[in-house]
Amino acid sequence: MAKFNFKKGDTVEIIAGDDRGTKATVLEVMSKKNKVIVEGCKIAKKAIKPTEENTKGGHINKEMPMDISNVRKVEA
Repeated sequence: MAKFNFKKGDTVEIIAGDDRGTKATVLEVMSKKNKVIVEGCKIAKKAIKPTEENTKGGHINKEMPMDISNVRKVEA
């Protein structure tokens, strides 16, 4: 397993992709998949079915994982 220089709650800058230049907080690090979830970046619209808790269903905006090589830690 690789060692990464950041963890949940760190501030990172996106260095590749549509959100390049954005500074945001890490929500989750998936070390086995070499991916991170960054707050407010790589948003996807997901359809959800109606359930007992969610009687309406519809669409939600969700942050999707991005490759760990596309982010750089920013010193606070």
